[in-house]
Amino acid sequence: MPPVHDALVCVALPALAVSTDQGQLNGRGLEGFYRAGRRMLSRCQVRVAGREPIAVQARMLSADSARFVAALLPSADGGPDPDVVVERTRHADGTERITLHSAASRPLRLPVEVSLGTDLAELGAVASGRAGPELPASVHDSGMRWSSGEGHCVVTAVPAPKDALASAGLLRWEVHLPPGGSQSVELRVRPHGAGPLRPVGHGVTSPLSSAHATGDDPTVQRLLDTSVADLRALLLRDSAHPADLYVAAGAPWRCGLAPAEALTAARMVLPLGTRLAESTLRALAREQLTRPGPCAGMIPGPMRDTGPHLPPGCTGVEATLLFPALLAEAWRWGMPEADVAELLHPAERCLRWLLESAEDAEFVRDAHPDSPSSSSSPVRCEIQAHAYRAALLGADLLDTLRGTGGAELRQWAERLRARFREAFWVEDRTGGRPAVALEADGRPLPHLTGGAAHLLDTGLLGSGEVAPGLLDKVQTEQVARLLGGPAMDSGWGLRSLGSKEAAYNPFGHRGGAVRVHETATAVAGLAAAGYEKEAGALLRGALDAAAAFGFRLPEMYGGEQRMAGSAPLPHPAACRPAAVSAAAGVQLLTVLAGIRPDAPAGTVTLRPVRSAPLGELGLTALRVSGAPFSVRVSRLGLAMVEEAADGLQLGV
Repeated sequence: MPPVHDALVCVALPALAVSTDQGQLNGRGLEGFYRAGRRMLSRCQVRVAGREPIAVQARMLSADSARFVAALLPSADGGPDPDVVVERTRHADGTERITLHSAASRPLRLPVEVSLGTDLAELGAVASGRAGPELPASVHDSGMRWSSGEGHCVVTAVPAPKDALASAGLLRWEVHLPPGGSQSVELRVRPHGAGPLRPVGHGVTSPLSSAHATGDDPTVQRLLDTSVADLRALLLRDSAHPADLYVAAGAPWRCGLAPAEALTAARMVLPLGTRLAESTLRALAREQLTRPGPCAGMIPGPMRDTGPHLPPGCTGVEATLLFPALLAEAWRWGMPEADVAELLHPAERCLRWLLESAEDAEFVRDAHPDSPSSSSSPVRCEIQAHAYRAALLGADLLDTLRGTGGAELRQWAERLRARFREAFWVEDRTGGRPAVALEADGRPLPHLTGGAAHLLDTGLLGSGEVAPGLLDKVQTEQVARLLGGPAMDSGWGLRSLGSKEAAYNPFGHRGGAVRVHETATAVAGLAAAGYEKEAGALLRGALDAAAAFGFRLPEMYGGEQRMAGSAPLPHPAACRPAAVSAAAGVQLLTVLAGIRPDAPAGTVTLRPVRSAPLGELGLTALRVSGAPFSVRVSRLGLAMVEEAADGLQLGV
């Protein structure tokens, strides 16, 4: 795949625009305007008076737009100062405005040319270098048109060009600029016959509240704003049920539904409301496997890399276990009971799959629908954490709403808890560690990974209580010490593999790179368990990394150790924006207030991080019980509710 770490990616799914910091689209690499996974325009080159302007600045304006500024150098007999500034504002929806500003003291008459081209290639073909040559253009109304067996594209210009040359894909204007004057040309890139794009996330029905953050740390509002904007930019509609929205995994590579990532992101942003969780659950319930067999109840998902020490794992297992856990927690945050009841049956199927898949085994394996009974696959620590949480939260949900069904799940969870401590804990001279997995013969793989953070993520029960953990108190303390130690804490966040482990690679997806959502999971788990020093250090590192990335956190970045004056290393293939990273930005801030709602009981409990690592922090326009919720944490680590739903009582 071509590198995208330094690209400016404007996103408003199902459209995006990928640019370099030069502003010109030269048809190289991934450059271009895309719609629904197809490149509509790959080349858009501007020349003024026969010369190419010199790029001087490129920056994102919002999740879906970028601004590029270039200067036209004077002719040979002129002075050193440019006479013309060329400003280009590019939008993901396929609109680009090119504006010429005159800085000259005399009137200017300038020929302006825009050279266009496209291959109408699919994103996958572009990424693999199989895009093919540019297609021939034809003049169409006030612009150009391209066609192939796969699609059609039209570029229209306002105002209409003076000349249009199809053989070169060239549009030409004569621009007259008085001293200090400006003139603009707007290009609109559309599939033939398609109207203007209406991005899902720009509607008035956004499932995410427009929360605000204030406080001693000036970066908190930037991080929250950017995270929410990126999540909205990644929103997609279920094609068969347009009322249901979910977030795509990330741009530019994964602009579709990835069940595990969509559920994880929806869970992390529950403080912004339950509507995203509700619609994501509904969309995935329709994908659930219901035919009788060993996979009945699973949410399908693709295989993915699980690190240098393990074979690929099935994300469908993780999604299946996340489904009931998300429903249970969304109910606590205020999802209407009628909507919870509608989703309870598919959640029960997930939980039945959990019990049946583990019936003849002690643990849950990475069962893939194509080979569900494979006993040779390793047993991953992370999956046991997801299974344990699903069982406890699912039992809580079933007992309250069904009046039955929870006992079997709790009994299974207790057996897992006892066996896990025995089989997965590896003793060593430093105090021990959880194994990353058990091999087929039951031997533990003692590598220290970021997946251990999931052992601290037990989920929210009633009355503001978190579920008991898989580990005992001594083991939990040891995991906290390990996650906060130099082998795992890079200074920019949590490494996915300890720096002292075999096969450590600071750029490895699960081999040493920092995965932002895993860092947020560790921060939340450590804070809930009372290990605030370790949580605060990881939080501070992640926020500093966010600032270095312009607050648009990539899905991962290099795990190289932070040094004085250094900056986090971008990963050249990382999605940016990415759903779970944007959602992690929300969680990193909201976890500081320790909001633990129990909407069915009409209570909310606050367990703020007492050390107040960011000083005073105010969070407004969150959502609890379907109503605005605002909270402020003082520099002393004391939390106070400033706004809440009528009748919502503060728990103790």
